Amino acid sequence: MEEGQVAASGAGGEGELACGVVTDGKSRPASERFDRVRVCIHRPQTVQTRRCIVASSKLDEVVSLAKRRGFVFPAGEIYGGTRSAWDYGPLGVALKDNIKREWWRSMVVTRADVVGVDTSIILPSAVWVASGHVSVFNDPLVECLTCHKRNREDKLVESYAEKHGDQLPENGLKDIVCPNCGTRGNWTEPRDFNMMLRTNLGPVEDENSLHYLRPETAQGIFVDFKNVMTSSRMKPPFGIANTGKSFRNEITPGNFIFRTREFEQMEMEFFVAPGQDEDWHQYWIDARTQWYLDLGIKAENLRHYEHPKEKLAHYSKRTVDIEYKFGFQGSDWGELEGVANRTDFDLSAHAEHSGEDLAYFNQATGEKFIPYVIEPAAGLSRSLMAFLVDAFDVDEAPNTKGGVDKRTVLRLDPRLAPYKAAVLPLSKKPELQSVAHNLAADLRLNDWMVDYDESGAIGRRYRRQDEIGTPLCITVDFDTLEDQAVTIRERDTMQQERVALDNVAAYVRARIEDKRVRVPQVPVALGGEAWPESVKIAEAGGLY
Repeated sequence: MEEGQVAASGAGGEGELACGVVTDGKSRPASERFDRVRVCIHRPQTVQTRRCIVASSKLDEVVSLAKRRGFVFPAGEIYGGTRSAWDYGPLGVALKDNIKREWWRSMVVTRADVVGVDTSIILPSAVWVASGHVSVFNDPLVECLTCHKRNREDKLVESYAEKHGDQLPENGLKDIVCPNCGTRGNWTEPRDFNMMLRTNLGPVEDENSLHYLRPETAQGIFVDFKNVMTSSRMKPPFGIANTGKSFRNEITPGNFIFRTREFEQMEMEFFVAPGQDEDWHQYWIDARTQWYLDLGIKAENLRHYEHPKEKLAHYSKRTVDIEYKFGFQGSDWGELEGVANRTDFDLSAHAEHSGEDLAYFNQATGEKFIPYVIEPAAGLSRSLMAFLVDAFDVDEAPNTKGGVDKRTVLRLDPRLAPYKAAVLPLSKKPELQSVAHNLAADLRLNDWMVDYDESGAIGRRYRRQDEIGTPLCITVDFDTLEDQAVTIRERDTMQQERVALDNVAAYVRARIEDKRVRVPQVPVALGGEAWPESVKIAEAGGLY
């Protein structure tokens, strides 16, 4: 039946200041400061102004939908809230959990060479001294002398370059307009601002009680490396995965949930023998790009940014960011995930500062070495935002008058959708309610979240489910009492099919549990299988 016909048959129509530690107040010459600005590759050759207007409009709609439908709420809203702090509502926490589950399945469950840990959020200062965070985990802070708004210098310059065809400001900060008040060139000299959040454990505040909230999950993995290798009987090449909260005292949080001071990460440290690091690094760039594509991200919205060698982090031999085209004002692209070759920097640093031997001894060859580390580090909050933006669409649906209405739909991959199905009794008659409630309860036994909605016309209920991404709507009507069948409507096509009650679970399972693309477990150069033709990485920005 047509969607409009179903309805017609009786269903109805459808500037605060950042707080933190300034580690030094020294200014730096422009040539030294601006070398931190990224010059992105593979920039789409489209009109900047038009692109931003279109994209920001879509972003506004996504943010509005997220707040209205219970994906994301401002934290502490009844007390005025905190800038760029967010709570995840019922749908948001379900979507986030599904993303995390897919990541864990991909990185740990389906691999024999990766295990998981859950490390402490609070770690002693000695860990962060050894890692270099205390001395170098800084951002360049500048303040507008007109409105006293603080910003990251590198982000201001990056935004300027995005608007001017990758050209850096000829006169440095003098050419840059304050995004808050519009004043040009009235900035303080840059200062280094340390982004770690400090706390003291116990009743006495002294150096011994000083701890930090972790700015990344990686260091907990490095500290646990020896324990995990021994207890799990792992040997290189192998990985340790960790997910959880991290904290950074960002100077300019913003862009909805993209940049916040409290966020969740999905990180894995993969330990390899020196000499194999470059092959494994490229392998993980490929595998992680494929993960986003496999879950429905459009290839044209992904690209890679290769960090220039002279601008790499102190620990990195090579770093490639997987970026998504969010469509932010001033800069379309934002980092989803960084894949870094951290060499042996981290284990060597912790071995030196702790006195522990963190080398691996290969009994078969007699070789002893400090493993190199390949790190795919993804942002869970950013991934959630990317999946929402990519899935958001507005199209047309038939109405009962023979015309069409606009509908908002989230075309989420069924594996990520908060609700896998919704059960909708056509009316509130007790006999229909009983069948619908029993069906929903039976479907939930499959570990699926299933919604139940009996309020309003069936067309409106379809629209409500469309805009939260529910793949299937199951209508229990009066014919169900006679033929023991229901009408199942598919979200994206709006096509409907009559299915026997006994077959509903199998029907749903076949449509929400797609067979995942199997990727090789080892780089081809190290004896692994070739990537299958079905893998889509060749489409991602033309980089493969």
